[in-house]
Amino acid sequence: MASPSFFFFHALLMVAALATTASSQHLSPTFYDKICPKALPIIKKVVEDAMQKERRMGASLLRLHFHDCFVNGCDGSILLDDTVNIDSEKKANANINSARGFTVVDRIKSVVDKACGGPVVSCADILAVAARDSVVALGGPTWKVQLGRRDSTTASRTDANKDLPSPTMDLPQLIQNFNKHGLNSRDLVALSGGHTLGFAKCSSFKNRTYNETNINTNFAMSLRKSCPVSGGDNNLSPLDQTPARFDIRYFQDLVGKKGLLHSDQVLFNGGRGSTDGIVKRYSLDARAFSYDFAKSMVKMGNIKPLTGNKGQIRKNCRRVNSEKLKMF
Repeated sequence: MASPSFFFFHALLMVAALATTASSQHLSPTFYDKICPKALPIIKKVVEDAMQKERRMGASLLRLHFHDCFVNGCDGSILLDDTVNIDSEKKANANINSARGFTVVDRIKSVVDKACGGPVVSCADILAVAARDSVVALGGPTWKVQLGRRDSTTASRTDANKDLPSPTMDLPQLIQNFNKHGLNSRDLVALSGGHTLGFAKCSSFKNRTYNETNINTNFAMSLRKSCPVSGGDNNLSPLDQTPARFDIRYFQDLVGKKGLLHSDQVLFNGGRGSTDGIVKRYSLDARAFSYDFAKSMVKMGNIKPLTGNKGQIRKNCRRVNSEKLKMF
C-alpha cells in the first residue's frame, strides 16, 4: 500500500500544476517533451553536480529565479551582463556582490543546447527548472514547472532597485511589494520560507542585531561575534540554523524571535501581526508549508512570461542575440 506521503505529494503536484494564471496560458509542463525530451533531466544533473561541489549553490539558484521574476516578469533578464544598451540588473542593490550561480546557468545552457541540437531551451526556463531541482535536492517538495518562457532582450537596474524586496522592509511594504506582482500574503510567507536555505551578509542584518528589540537576546549576542559594529559587512550567517536543508526551522526561528533579517521577523510579531497565523502553522506543519511553497512557486513562475513571438531564445544567457533565432 502506498504511504501517506505518496498521496500528499501526488496531491501537491496536482495543485501546483493547476495553480496557473491567465498570463501563463501559453506555458505547459510538457513544452519540451517533443522538441527536446533530454532537457529537464540534463538540467537536473548539472544542478545536482554543482550542489555536490557546493551545497549553498541550491539557495543561490532558487534566489536567481525569484530575483528574475520580480523584475518585469520571469524572462531571464537578471542574467544579462552590462553592454552599451543593457544596464545590468546584476548591479542592482539586492544583487551586486550577492546574486550568484551565473556560471552554473552558463554550464546548463551549454550542455542543454548541445543535447538539443541548438538553442531550444530559454534561459528563463532554465532558471525556473533549476530552482525546482535545487529545492528537491535539499529535501524540499517538487512541482510541475510551467515551461515555454522566452528570454528578454532588455534589463533594468532601475526596475530591479524598485521592485526587489529589501531586507529592511516592514510587513506592509512587503505585502504591497508582493501584491504588485499578483502574490498575496500567504504567498509572501510561503516564498519567504525559501530562507530556510542559504546565508545572508552581515550588512543585511547588522542594524537588526544591534538596534532592534524583537530579537532573542542570546541570538543577537551570537550574531555580534561574526557581525561587529564596525567592519565585517561581508561575513555570512545562515538564514536559519539548517541552511542546507529544506525544512520548517526558518518558521520555528521566527516564532522564537530568531529571524535573521528584519524582513523575516516582521512576518511574526508574537500573535499580533496579520501573517502570524500562517507562520505559526508552518512552524508546526511541514506538509502545509511544502504544499503552499510549491503552489506559490508555480504562481511566481507565471509572472508576466514572454511567450509566442515575444522575446527570444538566447544563445548565451549573458547576451542578447545579435539576430533573431528561428522559433522551435
